[in-house]
Parts: sequence; C-alpha cells; structure tokens
Amino acid sequence: MLKRAQLSVSSRLEELSTVQQWFHTQIAILAAQAPWINEQFDQLNLALAEGFTNAVRHAHTGLPSSTPVEIELLVELQQIEIRIFDQGDRFDPNSLQEPQPGSLREGGYGWFLLRRLADQVTYEYIGDYTETDKKEKEERSFSPKRQRNCLRIVKTARVV
Repeated sequence: MLKRAQLSVSSRLEELSTVQQWFHTQIAILAAQAPWINEQFDQLNLALAEGFTNAVRHAHTGLPSSTPVEIELLVELQQIEIRIFDQGDRFDPNSLQEPQPGSLREGGYGWFLLRRLADQVTYEYIGDYTETDKKEKEERSFSPKRQRNCLRIVKTARVV
C-alpha cells in the first residue's frame, strides 16, 4: 500500500472545503508514484464531495452537527479507495429508482452520479460501535452504541 490517510470532520456542509483540501494534499503527495491518479482527480474529487454531502444531508439528518463524518483514503499502485463513514440509519441504495433521462427533479441524482464516477460503489451497514475516547472508556456501561455505515468508492487504473 502506498498510502493510508484518515480525516474526521463535523457533520456540516461547510466542512466540504476542508475535506477537498485534505484530499488534494493527499493526492499531490502520491502523484509521482501513481500518476494515473492525477488523471482521475476531478472524478474522484466529485465523488468524494457527493459522498460527503450525502452523509451530511441525508444520513445525519436529525443528528447533531458535531456528529463526525470519517473519511479514509487507501491508495495502492493500481487502485484508490475512498471510504466515508456515517452514523445514520441503515439505507439500501438499491431501493432508489434512477431518474428518467430528461426528467427534472430536485435532488435524487447523487447515488447514480457516484456509480458513473467510480468503478465500484457500495454502501453498507458495518455494525454498532462505541466511541473510544477516554470519557467513554470510563463510562462504558452508560455509553450508547452508535451504528455505522460505510460508503466505498473505488477507482482502478486503466491499463492502456
């Protein structure tokens, strides 16, 4: 693995610029080792933005804005994977109906856009977890469990 990086931000749309700056910095570091990623940067950046804003707007609806959205970046020579973790309710993206071409509606295009930008997109419930900060370790028996979901966005180098 060339690189693994993590970022945690609050569940606020204003954090998108922080997320994108972080991503740009990570990709710039890798440009010499995996130049194909530069060619895919715009698509990956758009996919990251769409995934993050979906977590904030949909998964975290009704949760405090301090609820973290966690992002992991895993980069190998021939593949990049972006993981976005949210604490929203379980969601089945296969239950969504794709908008008809030529139809106009507000919203509802994000999941389908993600599928076109990446080679593989999955969204799954990955279980309950308890925060591990010091205070919660001390109060573990009183700490509520939180559910956690993971959006995986995978892009692979094109062999020419």
